[in-house]
Amino acid sequence: MIVVTDTSVILNLCLLEQESLLPELFGEICAPIMVRAEFERLSKFDSRFLGLIFPSFIEIVGIKNIPPDLQKNHKIHQGEVEAISLALERQANALLIDERAGRLVASDLGLRCMGILGILLQAKSQDCIPSISPLIDRLGSEGGFWMSRELRDKVLSLAGEI
Repeated sequence: MIVVTDTSVILNLCLLEQESLLPELFGEICAPIMVRAEFERLSKFDSRFLGLIFPSFIEIVGIKNIPPDLQKNHKIHQGEVEAISLALERQANALLIDERAGRLVASDLGLRCMGILGILLQAKSQDCIPSISPLIDRLGSEGGFWMSRELRDKVLSLAGEI
């Protein structure tokens, strides 16, 4: 299985000290150069992510071609552009991305998207973690990750925790 990741998913998994879930769940994980650059910048300058280290198991890959429509899309950031482009190039099984605008663009291009909540649900269903409720709480309190009450309840219900 080939999986490409965007920055936010890796940052949040590292914040939760759960980055090791990725190779356990997906096998090969790769990211474009811009994703690592964004991660490193945020780990130096954003108080939520200070000191986090980019996981060594993630293969950093240069982009060969960015589709013109993506280059012109002002709704998504450069890291998302490169992650989507890499996922298309590699014919990835999934793109790990949380931002709504990026997910919509990727889905329109036929990519399967999964965010951190989906990763945590899959990890719980495969008995890689005992519970997702404390991790979701930490995402909000430490990472500034916002989700509606309805989404939180839906995720916890799917996990069998409410």
